[in-house]
Amino acid sequence: MKSIEWRNNTVRFLDQTELPLREAYVETSDLSVLADAIIRLKVRGAPLLGIAAAYGILLGIQSAKNSSKEAMQLLFEESARRIAATRPTAKNLFWALERMRNVLRLNPRENALTLFEKLEAEAVAIHKEDRVMCDQIGSIGAELIPPGAKILTHCNTGALATGGIGTAFGVIQTAHMMNRKIHVYADETRPLLQGARLTMWELKNAGIPATLITDNTAAWTVKSKKIDLIIVGADRIAANGDSANKIGTYNLALVAKAHGIPFYIAAPTSTIDCSLQHGGEIPIEERSVDEVIGAFGKQMAPDGVNVYNPAFDVTPNELISAIITEKGIIRAPYVRTIAEAVKQ
Repeated sequence: MKSIEWRNNTVRFLDQTELPLREAYVETSDLSVLADAIIRLKVRGAPLLGIAAAYGILLGIQSAKNSSKEAMQLLFEESARRIAATRPTAKNLFWALERMRNVLRLNPRENALTLFEKLEAEAVAIHKEDRVMCDQIGSIGAELIPPGAKILTHCNTGALATGGIGTAFGVIQTAHMMNRKIHVYADETRPLLQGARLTMWELKNAGIPATLITDNTAAWTVKSKKIDLIIVGADRIAANGDSANKIGTYNLALVAKAHGIPFYIAAPTSTIDCSLQHGGEIPIEERSVDEVIGAFGKQMAPDGVNVYNPAFDVTPNELISAIITEKGIIRAPYVRTIAEAVKQ
């Protein structure tokens, strides 16, 4: 299963809104189709959004590869604006766009076709690098998982959300492969049930013992099932360690603190945004009221009610036991240790 791939000047991606009932793939050469898929969460997960952004640039500019360099640059900026407008919180999306833009900056004398080839190579490299980073995060993070651990996780952080085995899920899967005899409790993750639809699908396919719980069961599950640790992903991490992740993550961090268990973030360093000093500066996406009122084709609330539907929340750094990256485990004081990790 490949969540996304570049093949023959098209992007092929798994439509995650169709899971877990069926695996449906979309293949397109149209940037508008990919951008719409990102908005509608057919393609989702911070690292995967970075990969999709890079491939989206290729879709947007390929009509100019036999034209002038100036025409390609205009299409590049138009495509980048289109992609940047899809999901404001995920740092990886903007990080990938900047990497692609650097290819233009570093090759001012190349013709359009050569530029396209270099941009294509960069997009493929972003995808391959994410696969390697996932493996590294999995190996490093698995050392924090004790034998027999009961683990709680939230949303989806596996192969569906990345270019490899996943971030938090990658840690879980690696620990399982090391025969740590773990058991995973997965939040359903409302309102769109990424935990129920996607993470449980991945856990089942990987043969990892797991139990699905409702979001509002989490605190009682930690207490009654004696959960050993909570591990989640991140969509953007500020310079001080404050971390934005799927709405409901902050709740879990508070639960972990109340029960004295570790709360871990697993994410590549490409998710870190050192231009933001703290979590209050992270842009938080608010999504359609329809996701709350009428998700999955059934109306859940009366017409005309007010709805607050942020897609993410921010967990303060003091609630985070450690941040697991491909460069190692980062611990407080985060301002110093994050800066050191990013420079490596």
